[in-house]
Order: sequence, then structure tokens, then C-alpha cells
Amino acid sequence: MHGVNRDDVAAAVLAREDVAKYLKGTASESGDARARITGYLDELQTTQRYRFYRALQHPLYPILRKVDRIYEHGELALEAAAHGHVVWVSNHKSHLDYLVEPLALDDQRIRPPLIAAGINLFSGPLGLLHRHVTGAIPIRRNSKDPLYLTTLRAYVAEILRRQDVLYYAEGGRSYSGELKAPKTGLLQAALAADRASLSIVPMAVAYDIVLEDRILASQATKKRARPFAQELAEMVRYAVGYRTRAFVTFGKRIALADFDPESRHDVVALARRVQHEIGLLYKVLPTALVATAIKPQITRRELTGRVEELIGVLKEQQANLAVAHGRQAVDEGVEALIERGVLVSERQHLRIRDRIVLRYYARTIEHLVQSRRRAVH
Repeated sequence: MHGVNRDDVAAAVLAREDVAKYLKGTASESGDARARITGYLDELQTTQRYRFYRALQHPLYPILRKVDRIYEHGELALEAAAHGHVVWVSNHKSHLDYLVEPLALDDQRIRPPLIAAGINLFSGPLGLLHRHVTGAIPIRRNSKDPLYLTTLRAYVAEILRRQDVLYYAEGGRSYSGELKAPKTGLLQAALAADRASLSIVPMAVAYDIVLEDRILASQATKKRARPFAQELAEMVRYAVGYRTRAFVTFGKRIALADFDPESRHDVVALARRVQHEIGLLYKVLPTALVATAIKPQITRRELTGRVEELIGVLKEQQANLAVAHGRQAVDEGVEALIERGVLVSERQHLRIRDRIVLRYYARTIEHLVQSRRRAVH
């Protein structure tokens, strides 16, 4: 945390009422609680060295050159940053998000925030990079320890008095592709900060092709995650020949001054509002349109008609469409999915080669399609 004293943050956390209550009681009880809180704070502490952070783009160029970054409504990000500190809240598609979204802010001349990331990403050299350069906060996503959760919320609240934070509303990446229900823990932390000058900015990231699509889709069917080192090795293999666009779309700021951190209703309503806006900001790309509309042994002409109809439905939902017509969506989406080995073109028909990965892309816009179905019924 450039310019932020770690000891000051730790002292501020220990002085917060929600943390201090654990330090009362017998000497042995308070001593044990203090030791655990101090241990959690040591784990959470992170440092962002901005000069080195920017220099990271050079060794990461072999990866970044495969991703054409496209930003939408950057003016809304600048407007929010001008009002004070910001909680940037995004969906989570890929490990590339940790590169693409901070760079989207940096390219708007907004200093990249600290990122809340799963603690599984903090082992080995990558962990050192997160702790001492990028400024990522390690999160135990599955912890139910009240003392840990209280310390985490207090720590994030104190950080937000000093610097912006980016977190992923869904927690981890969506293995099956869909936009998952939002978590509220870090949102509660934001509401416990200095709300007078704090705002939330919903943002969405979308890729034509997700680098780890096969890995995620496979984990969704097996319902268990692989060790990160193993997944990273597979990502390197799938990166051969990889090329994609990455759309980062910013929404309008939501001022937090009027929300009550003690009101469960306010927390849930805010979480749902942010997630709804992220869903509308999410770029609907040709690969998702094709994956949603396709059926076995379909002709391109029939698929074009089905995609055209789907586009009409999504326009009614005010979806953020990348294409306006079915033919363009089919031309671009089919080509990308054939190159990825998901579809095969045989004479006049298209054959599905990898149904699991195809379903993954279809589910990326399921929240928009289902909204339409709910409205009809």
C-alpha cells in the first residue's frame, strides 16, 4: 500500500468496535483473540508498488498481446473517481481479469485498486507478486470463523479510507459460465467504511473466448476445483494460438451515503442492484449468441435466423450487444468456436464437437434470457 502505514491500518482495525469486543473478557480469552486477529491481519496485509506494477506489463506482454482490450464508458469511471474512493465490483470470468481490469483503470489514468483475491493464488512466486507488487488481498472464501470474517471486514473498511478496492461479486470464477448470485461480505465491509465519500461502480468483463474455458467447464461437471499450479500449467497449454477480445464496461456510480450498514435489507437490496447492473453491462458477444441459439446438425442459414430472433429478445432486455444482426454474429461466433475446437463445419451443417464448453458459453448470457422468460410468464 504505497503511502499507507501498515501499523496504522492494524491499529485502526484493532480499535474498531466490532473487533474490540473480541478483546474483552478474561486475560487468556482476550490474549487468544488478539493473537488470532494479529495473525489474520499479517495474512491480509499487502503492498502495491505502483511503479513496479506498471512495469509488469513488459514481462506479461506475451499474454497481453493475445488480448485486445476494449473499454466502454470510461468517463463513468473517471467521474466516480473524482468523487472519492471507489469500490469497483465486477463479475469474474478468468484469471486474466486480474490483469485486464486493473489495466482498464490504469489506461483511464485511475490508479489500480487493491484486489480481493482467493488465498489459493498466493503460493509461490505468484503469491509474492500479489503481496508485494500488485497489492492483492488474500481472502479465505470458505471461512466461517466469525473472528476472521470480522477482521476481514474491518480491514477492508480501513483500506477503503485510504485506497480503492476491486472485488468480484460472485466470489470465485463461474465454473459453469453463468452469472452467479452475489456474495455480501465485502459489500458489508464497504458499508462499514466512510460512506460519505465512498461509491460503488459496477463493471463487467467479457471475452470472446475465455482462456480457461475447458478447465472451468470440466470443473463444473466434476464439482471440484483443481490445484492452482495444475490449472496454471493447463492454461499455458491452452494459450497456444489463443486470441480474444476483452470488453470492460463501466456503469454509473452508486453513492453509499444513504445505505445503512446495520440493515440486512439495505445490504441485500444493494447487492442485488449491483449484480443486476453488472448483468446488463456484460457484453453479449457472438460466441455466446451462437452457443445459445445452436442445435445439433444445424445449417448456418437456420442458425442465423435463430440468432436474429435471440438478438431481438435481448434488445428488449436492454442487453449490451456487440452485434446488431444475426449474420455478423454467426460469421464471427462460428469461426471463433471452430478455431477453439468447439464446433465443426461439415458441408452445409455445423456439428457440435464439445457440448460442455458450448454450454459454458451459452450460460454466460443465461441471466438475460431467463429474465425475458420470467417476464413472459
